[in-house]
Amino acid sequence: MKFGIITLFPEMLETMKFGVVHRAIQRKILDIVCINPRDYTDDKNRTIDDAPFGGGPGMIMMAKPLDSAICAAKENLPTAKIIYLSPQGKKFDQALAKKIATADSLVMIAGRYDGIDQRIIDEHVDEEWSLGDFVISGGELAALVMIDAIARCIPGVVGDAGSVMDDSFYKGLLKYPQYTRPENYKGRKVPKVLLSGNHGDIAKWRQKHSLGVTWSKRPDILDKKMLSSEEEIVLSEFIKEQQ
Repeated sequence: MKFGIITLFPEMLETMKFGVVHRAIQRKILDIVCINPRDYTDDKNRTIDDAPFGGGPGMIMMAKPLDSAICAAKENLPTAKIIYLSPQGKKFDQALAKKIATADSLVMIAGRYDGIDQRIIDEHVDEEWSLGDFVISGGELAALVMIDAIARCIPGVVGDAGSVMDDSFYKGLLKYPQYTRPENYKGRKVPKVLLSGNHGDIAKWRQKHSLGVTWSKRPDILDKKMLSSEEEIVLSEFIKEQQ
């Protein structure tokens, strides 16, 4: 999959030189190119922002440099959707990451300052995405998070495909508690069922605690999920055990 990132700070994307995404780039599963709107300015100061018409605080990224940068990205990625990373966008989640991972290319516009000229959104942008209801300094951080999430959904990016399929949210729930050696740490012992070798009992324990963790930490997820009759019984058992 190919990503084109429209950004004033391509250096921020250098953190992709580590971990899973970097290995995918090395293996040519991913290709990430940054396009800087400053390279498409025509004044000696390489100006890319100006005050908003109508007054008000903040500065707005100008239309011309952005337009030229996006057109340059489209030349190399003609079928790519154009995504503006914006606090006004729809919330990015695992379902969206999984869906977009089937595409062959994607262009992300990392906004800065107080936003971008609306005419760029009207002419070029297919969708607006947001990480959540909070404010960050620019779209680069959002792009890093989203690229990582999307990349993990692409076959071959993660060495152990099973570990991806068992990630939180793939089954619509938070993950069950996990333990490793030693079996006893400061008097806190690993649940016996996980040491039993009985895969059926372990699966039941994990299902119960996945439901329980979601119920206790993110009840809003359960509000949106249709539980099977079996899951409802298992969750009731967990809740009774906590009382």
